[in-house]
Amino acid sequence: MPDLRFEIASASAAVNAVTPQLLFKVGITNSEAGAIHSIALRVQVQIEPVRRRYSAVEKEHLKELFGEPERWSVSLSPLLWANVNVNVREFSGSTFIDVPVPCTFDFNVAITKYIYGLENGDLPTSLMFSGTAFYAGRSGLQIAQIPWDREANFRLPIQVWKEMMDRYYPDTAWICLRRELFERLNEFRARAGLQTWEQALGRLLSPAGVES
Repeated sequence: MPDLRFEIASASAAVNAVTPQLLFKVGITNSEAGAIHSIALRVQVQIEPVRRRYSAVEKEHLKELFGEPERWSVSLSPLLWANVNVNVREFSGSTFIDVPVPCTFDFNVAITKYIYGLENGDLPTSLMFSGTAFYAGRSGLQIAQIPWDREANFRLPIQVWKEMMDRYYPDTAWICLRRELFERLNEFRARAGLQTWEQALGRLLSPAGVES
């Protein structure tokens, strides 16, 4: 029966992807003899906020997510990033695969709020592996479930994520509005004779009601 172990070698932004996506380079090693025919691999990606230190500025940014810093000993809980399915091809001994993890710049998503609130350093990330391995046994093709305790940790440089988002959304951020509020904003923009949403928001946020 296979004894599969996982480790993360690196992470980088996918090149020419339609939407932002990080590729985690994952090494898989089978310590038992015999070839692996294929693996239907499931990967859960989480961020572990408790595994890093925070500056005073970062603590201020993250109050919305975790409350006052005095409570962080109980409120810094893991943040689910993504669930990903990957098909692993045949190999013997060890192999490397890319695990694609979609990224969003939607500020209604906790992951985006968390990463955006960090100034520098790294992102403590955990990848938890499960799924089904198909391997060559004495009586032919055999099936084995990957134990639930298979996990690998990685410290993703925050700069990798920020540079990727700057490439997809240069000098831009995304917010999601309720339709009723969007319609009110659209009516204000039209009445004021403004061409862009930035102009409408700038007019509303200006103390004198005049776009800066």
